[in-house]
Amino acid sequence: MIHVPAEPAGRFPDAWRRCVGTGRLDLALRRDYQDSLALLQRDIGFRYIRGHGLFSDGMAVHRPYTHQGVRHVHHSFTHVDQVVDAYLAAGIRPFLELGFMPGELASGDRTVFWWRGNVTPPRDLAEWTALVRATLAHLVDRYGLDEVRTWPVEVWNEPDLPDFWQDADESTYHRLYEATAHAVKEVDADLQVGGPALSPGAGPGRLARFAEFTERRDVPADFVSRHAYSSGPAQHVPFGAHQTLAPADRLLDQFAEPRRTLKGTRLADAPVHITEFNSSYRPDNHIHDTAFHAAYLAPVLAVGGDLVDSFSYWTFSDVFEESGVPTALFHGGFGLLTHRQVRKPTYHLYAFLARMGPDLLTRGDDHLVTRHPDGRVTVLAWAPVDASGATPGPDRHTLRLSLPVGATTGATTGGTAGGTAGGTAGGRGGAFVRRLSVDEEHGNAYAAWRRMGSPRSPRPHQLDVLHEAAEPARTHRRLPVEDGRVDLPLTLARHEVTFVELSPVEDETPPWWDERRLLGREPA
Repeated sequence: MIHVPAEPAGRFPDAWRRCVGTGRLDLALRRDYQDSLALLQRDIGFRYIRGHGLFSDGMAVHRPYTHQGVRHVHHSFTHVDQVVDAYLAAGIRPFLELGFMPGELASGDRTVFWWRGNVTPPRDLAEWTALVRATLAHLVDRYGLDEVRTWPVEVWNEPDLPDFWQDADESTYHRLYEATAHAVKEVDADLQVGGPALSPGAGPGRLARFAEFTERRDVPADFVSRHAYSSGPAQHVPFGAHQTLAPADRLLDQFAEPRRTLKGTRLADAPVHITEFNSSYRPDNHIHDTAFHAAYLAPVLAVGGDLVDSFSYWTFSDVFEESGVPTALFHGGFGLLTHRQVRKPTYHLYAFLARMGPDLLTRGDDHLVTRHPDGRVTVLAWAPVDASGATPGPDRHTLRLSLPVGATTGATTGGTAGGTAGGTAGGRGGAFVRRLSVDEEHGNAYAAWRRMGSPRSPRPHQLDVLHEAAEPARTHRRLPVEDGRVDLPLTLARHEVTFVELSPVEDETPPWWDERRLLGREPA
């Protein structure tokens, strides 16, 4: 029995909800993207959204032209305005990532992804900084200075990898960062700029050198960013990949690394944002679609806010095309949602967390308990997983919690109203218990899709079935309250994540009501 204290240990950090990732920004112009974002915000409510390609050619911001033999540069914000307007209308703000390089400004032709984001430095640094200043000045003019000051501005993406920054040249990135950070501050000194958005493989040395560089050159850095993934090298198959997986606490180790590295530096107290995290770094690994994945990530979401200011799930939707247009509804995409808005088990993990209270009562290896201001107590519990794959994980996982519940009125015998042995309206008070669960059989549209034969393009009636299969299991019951506490036993199936809400019952059943008389017979 786990005795949960009645007094909160503090606030439960909401760093898990502060930001979420997305595919390249011009995808936000699509209907299925906007429908998915609306659903996400209704059920979860993220604060910020971060994606690549603000300056890539698909957004068409950098528009050079020649007039009377002289080269000029026009900055066009047609798509930028539509994307940001859509975000703000959905109740989410942009976490701006400055990249990739516009084709007409690039110093080379090296690109990344199916949609060819250019990863070479600018051939004219002054033209690049003019682009940065013009973009931020336009955003300030359109959305207001107070609003844009709340939008973090991150310089580039994973410059330690040659796939994302030509030759992974550190000194060239530092020059880009320095020029960009000063350009941001020229628009307004209170705009937030940071980086260096390092990959998990960068190691602490690169971040330490970034901190030393910003101090030596007196370069602004209002926050520090890096990424976290826990999978091994890709084992490729057509339109897919398999990978080994480290235990989930490997992600927490990566979350903690920046503060360890920056201790004693100028950036020791800077906010730390994990601007991408997931298990696999591949957009075609079916682990993302599974119930296993939700149970695997549950302890990360429960604890991660103690280590960083935000950690951004990569990504909210499978409307995402780094490796090309998806070839099937379920294809191992990063998203919490497939395209067509089919919710994955990890979506429900986030939706369950969104229902948790702000006051932290306790946490453990398999549970998180919080309370709402109105007295509702909420529990998130998860079954342990074997990330090695050597075993399928336990068939059943049990825990028992003794939970504090607010004062109730009337008796607390726990029987249903009108259902006591004496035939009276006994059982008043108690606690109403609501439970929602996802596991291998419930809230798991991927399992249903596999049983259908993995249809690449499900027909309308099949999509209806998949949306139905994505619904979590729901149960309700009433438990007795004794001395202000409820004994809650929980049995979890393999890879289950469950949400439980307990609220005090004030029984208003009339004293004359008797359930046994529904058919008009007098009780024996």
